[in-house]
Amino acid sequence: MAENKPKVPLLVILGPTASGKTHLSVKVASLLNGEIISADSRQVYRDMDIGTGKDLAEYELDGRQIPYHLIDIREAGEQYNVNEFQHDFETAYETISSRGNVPILCGGTGFYILSLLKGHAYAAIPVNEKLRAELEELPKDLLLARFASYQTTYQPIADTSTRKRLIRAIEISDFLTHNPAEEAFTEKPAYDYIVFGLNPRVEVRRDRISARLRTRLEHGLIEEVKALLERGLTAEQLIYYGLEYKWITLYLTGALHYEEMVSRLETEIHRFAKRQMTFFRKMEKDGIEIQWLDNEYNTDEQAQRIFRQYQQYSTN
Repeated sequence: MAENKPKVPLLVILGPTASGKTHLSVKVASLLNGEIISADSRQVYRDMDIGTGKDLAEYELDGRQIPYHLIDIREAGEQYNVNEFQHDFETAYETISSRGNVPILCGGTGFYILSLLKGHAYAAIPVNEKLRAELEELPKDLLLARFASYQTTYQPIADTSTRKRLIRAIEISDFLTHNPAEEAFTEKPAYDYIVFGLNPRVEVRRDRISARLRTRLEHGLIEEVKALLERGLTAEQLIYYGLEYKWITLYLTGALHYEEMVSRLETEIHRFAKRQMTFFRKMEKDGIEIQWLDNEYNTDEQAQRIFRQYQQYSTN
């Protein structure tokens, strides 16, 4: 662990969509006197509730309100990035720690979670297959020249010791050049943390996703997107948020029939959950230890296991 580590270890509960991580986190928070910090890239937006699965009633347990952070902190239509998340997380973390409570990071946006646990998010920058194919044709001296042509905060810390790493360094530099909002990743000490993961069986996850989508469509999801459009948000702004907001906007603007919209949206949510799990597995390969919870146990038993292990971890 890094020196001068925070006194209060960070408890992380992650999982793909429809895995039940918020419900579990609330139970754990009630046991540990914890407060939840959301790691969801879309729940930060106000009035985007049904489509993001933002059920604030979930944060009440046995008549007690569990405090939550980084939900409803931006207006719909704005764009929020990992750098803002890191800053907002630090503020919430310090606030929770100063009260002597346990900070519980809960969410499925692996890019955000990795940025905290690794101290930066360069590892999460996606692969650019087209660029890689182009770079593979170049000799090392031209690759070095190409790398030197970029001017980002990544250049001084990049590892270019092998051809493979040099190509990856160019890939990262190119991404940062074209996505300046993601530029300010800073190397900093990692938080002292313990991570638990939920990974329901694929057939269970798929059934939950399909059932949840039907419920949301029946209880105002389309009306939520329509209200945002009527309020003045453009179709492009909503399509930017992806999944529910993208496909329902395409339906409302006449680009898709209802049945096609539902079918394609359902397929994309299943694919999204699969990508989330792929990212979490990559986090493990990058050195993040995730303790996967046994699917055979119920939520109360899972919460008790986390409670015991966190207490043991925080006193070591």
